[in-house]
Amino acid sequence: MIAKRIIPCLDVRDGKVVKGINFVGIKEVGDPVECAAMYDEQGADEIVFLDITATHEGRGTMLEVVRNTAKKVFVPLTVGGGIKTIDDFRDTLRAGADKVSVNSSAVRNPELISQAADIFGSQCVVVAIDAKRRPDGGFTVVVNGGRIDMGIDAVQWAQKAESLGAGEILLTSMDTDGTKKGFDIELLNAVCGVVKIPVIASGGCGTLEHFSEVFEQTKASAALAASLFHYKELTVPQVKAHLKEKNIPVRI
Repeated sequence: MIAKRIIPCLDVRDGKVVKGINFVGIKEVGDPVECAAMYDEQGADEIVFLDITATHEGRGTMLEVVRNTAKKVFVPLTVGGGIKTIDDFRDTLRAGADKVSVNSSAVRNPELISQAADIFGSQCVVVAIDAKRRPDGGFTVVVNGGRIDMGIDAVQWAQKAESLGAGEILLTSMDTDGTKKGFDIELLNAVCGVVKIPVIASGGCGTLEHFSEVFEQTKASAALAASLFHYKELTVPQVKAHLKEKNIPVRI
């Protein structure tokens, strides 16, 4: 059985790791290279960097962060935020990223997924989907921190992203994000039920049990968390030890 992955996520702004809830009350929590090196030592399976300023000026700073991190960290790095073009993909991979994550730019220009997959390979292309529950019980794709509803069904969009060449889906529930009440099992099952590519669960993790629940109750390949790790409420080894106790395969 394939080992489940534990992935710390670092939100980077102006070269610093920051954390807020729904982009509000943002605080600096450290140096991204040092944070990434710490998670590498702890046994994280991958690390995700999200450039939350993602302006043109912020792009150069972010690439420098990726270059410096790639020299010190030996687990796969996924980098996202403000990736709009094939050149952005190329620059990010050249800086040392192993995968590139696209979100709103892929929604607005789905061909970006197929172009990137053709040039760099599907294994480099992660499509991040921010989903919100609709009144009818379905899920809609939102962008801009959940503020703009794109009027696209999230489950259908995941299927389309796979058909265009995405190698992985990073699925964040905007309903559970920041709540620490657990991952959105219903959303994950809806998406995992229609795609064959790996799905990373994101949004809502608050306890060790939430990690085991998501792997016991869904087909998610990986679980992502941010503040839980940054504020040292849990460590990667604690999470993996808990999963091992539950007979969930992990890389120790």
